[in-house]
Amino acid sequence: MFSLKAQDNTKTGFLRQSTTMAERWELGTENHKGLFLVTPYRPVYVTAGRWSDNPNVKPTSENPSYTLPFKVHYNHYEAKFQFSFKTKITSRLFWGNGDIWVAFTQQAHWQVYNEKLSRPFRELNYEPEVILNFATNYNLLGFKGRMLGIIFNHQSNGKTLPLSRSWNRIIFQAGFERNNWQVILRPWIRLKDKDDENPAILDYTGRGEAIVVFNPCMHQLSSVISHSLNFKNGGGRGSIQLNWVFPVVNNLRGHLQLSDGYGETLQDYNHRQSTFGLGVSLVDW
Repeated sequence: MFSLKAQDNTKTGFLRQSTTMAERWELGTENHKGLFLVTPYRPVYVTAGRWSDNPNVKPTSENPSYTLPFKVHYNHYEAKFQFSFKTKITSRLFWGNGDIWVAFTQQAHWQVYNEKLSRPFRELNYEPEVILNFATNYNLLGFKGRMLGIIFNHQSNGKTLPLSRSWNRIIFQAGFERNNWQVILRPWIRLKDKDDENPAILDYTGRGEAIVVFNPCMHQLSSVISHSLNFKNGGGRGSIQLNWVFPVVNNLRGHLQLSDGYGETLQDYNHRQSTFGLGVSLVDW
């Protein structure tokens, strides 16, 4: 019923490192591909070797009911992978400019090298979204404003007490392009929970993020930067993730990822670590 539209091949045989925002989000009638076609959303990659300088061996929360009472001896090395897709379910709303999408992202952290613990999945994060997106056309600081959107986002790890973590957000997004550059700004508002599993998540994970993508030749450089916008804690908390996707042979693309800060997973929302990973990119920004 569905077909997965991957990145198109170039004449050189390598996968395209990125589509334009208009192509990726089907902005304008000339880019409309129809409804219920599964297309990329966030990057899809597999990192077989990810190293952390500070594994979270005892996840805690400001809510005592969600604090693990003992340590788990996780390895510094694990595998990490992410799958992400979206599909348009309604188009041409609000005078022909609005589309509704549903999206899903799953990120997994697998302690595959931890034989003593029987190689468990340390953390699985599930992130379904409903997105109302609008095509735009305006200039701002030399960039072309391509889209505006509003998103209902739920993220959870599917675990039970005391490791359960979840939250709901309303996310606003604005996308800009200029030559080989793409910028997406995403501030959000957290929706209150009756039983708060991670009360201070905004002060650690952040209140918004900026995604910056640069596509030189056959490579892609990208960063995902979040910030709490609360400057009381030595300038504020947040995180930064840097990615380099590069061609290897034919359609095989390597992926180098560096990160530092809080919230790499929901379980780690208030835990700071630096990570380094090398793997394979299947779909990039």
